[in-house]
Amino acid sequence: MFREVNGLPVHILVIHAAVVLVPLLALLSVAYGVLPRWRGRFGWAVAALAVVTPIATWVATESGEALEEALEERGYPAEGLRKIHEHSEYADTLFWLVVGLAVLALVLLAVTSGHERVRRLPTWLPWALTAVIAVLAVFALVYVYLTGDSGAAMVWTNVI
Repeated sequence: MFREVNGLPVHILVIHAAVVLVPLLALLSVAYGVLPRWRGRFGWAVAALAVVTPIATWVATESGEALEEALEERGYPAEGLRKIHEHSEYADTLFWLVVGLAVLALVLLAVTSGHERVRRLPTWLPWALTAVIAVLAVFALVYVYLTGDSGAAMVWTNVI
């Protein structure tokens, strides 16, 4: 399922979704927490990104592992496999950062929803959640960069 589509590795086709969606989730989640007046305008986007981004990141990770297995089966050089393993480690960390960020974004949406049950929660809770989201967002942005850079370096170094 994650190996190839029309002769191309699935990984090549899905990584771009993660590269775009992770920064969007990170930035909009922080903006949602920091800009209460704008919550009504982009709360729906945060909710959608909190659901779609972990899925896209998981598919990118799984398809990357399938590509790594295919390369191992074809006798890819050991140095290349080492670089792929490093890239894979970054991606695994990124996935868990994205899951945490998405869950906290959904919790922040619930806490700021205005429902009767959440009105009884402490007023500092949305700000505390926003602070944690901001930290996770920074880490997610760093790891999306590290993952993408290590992958791109493997593919494009010495090509041009």
